[in-house]
Amino acid sequence: MNAQVNAVANTPDAHRPLAKVELDDDLPINAYANADSTFMQLLESPDLDEQARAWSAPVHAFEQALCRALGVAYDEFRPGREAAHLFLQRVLYRIYRLNLFWYDDLASYTNERSVYLFEVRARIEAAWQPWERAQVRALERDADIAQVLVTRAAADLDPPFSADDYYFRDQMTVEGYRHLLAIASLDGLVEASQLSRILGGAANPIHARLTRLLLEEYGFGHLERKHSSYFTTMLQAANMSIEPGHYLALVPWEVLALTNQSFLFSEQRRYFLRYIGGLLYFETAVPAAFRHYQAAAKRLGFAEDGRAYWNLHIHADERHGCWMLHDVALPLVEQYSQDAWQMVWGYDQQRNMSARAGKAVVRAVWKAQQSHGGAR
Repeated sequence: MNAQVNAVANTPDAHRPLAKVELDDDLPINAYANADSTFMQLLESPDLDEQARAWSAPVHAFEQALCRALGVAYDEFRPGREAAHLFLQRVLYRIYRLNLFWYDDLASYTNERSVYLFEVRARIEAAWQPWERAQVRALERDADIAQVLVTRAAADLDPPFSADDYYFRDQMTVEGYRHLLAIASLDGLVEASQLSRILGGAANPIHARLTRLLLEEYGFGHLERKHSSYFTTMLQAANMSIEPGHYLALVPWEVLALTNQSFLFSEQRRYFLRYIGGLLYFETAVPAAFRHYQAAAKRLGFAEDGRAYWNLHIHADERHGCWMLHDVALPLVEQYSQDAWQMVWGYDQQRNMSARAGKAVVRAVWKAQQSHGGAR
């Protein structure tokens, strides 16, 4: 069938035509893996934009898979949605990732300002973001936003245990735990990177508190105290790679979507309040989740340094959640009274996406455990 490939100029809702691609309805699912490899090569191509204008064979092959995935992922009645989601979120992650410097090969950033990559990212966002918005119930904009945020934060600070929580605490094996670490390393090894993207600009008490939060995450400039260093120690205790991004292939699309959402919101000032709402949920809910991982690590025999990251966050994020509510979110309600509802929107999206990601992590950990003879 024919499909019009759309690019987005400035926002996820503004379209302009780019090119036409003839799509094969019988495109095999493994074509996504091939296209992902092709895309990785294109990312470091010194003439990517020229290739895109000339519609080179690699670009055409990638576009075949991209257009197919865009047509499948967000249609509830199309088969192959999981593979399409994964492909799209990996592409987005690889593009967003260029906004951060990881002290790796400089050639990795050859196309960080590529027009073609901008268009690819915008096209995916144009399909993905309306779909994500539809997953969250509508919010009454005239509600008492301050009270809504206080109520939500109180409920998520210490929620009741779920079946998945008991699984992590009581049944996860060492192999399952290592798989959990592999997935969590995507964020754990570069923690708070997106937060750093919102701190430029004018200073005020809200900005000062966010800066203090970042400084704590970054160990106040001491590498051994940076939170990601604690995650590195946990990986070493489990005899695993400490290279950022090493386990990307194991990360479910639901987890990638969480990371990509954070990239998107932190890169666009118009989404600042939604980013803050999401960060409020994250800092509030993390201690409860990490207690289960901490209990599992202790049960499995990991020493104190082998669970140091969980220990640190259980205590630090209780404080950070309080800061985010009282020193950031509530003052922003007063400053942006007409737009403050967006923080609840961001909070609810983060909570829903986190729950979805949590289910995906449980499935991935259980599957890894089963493949090594473990039992749930």
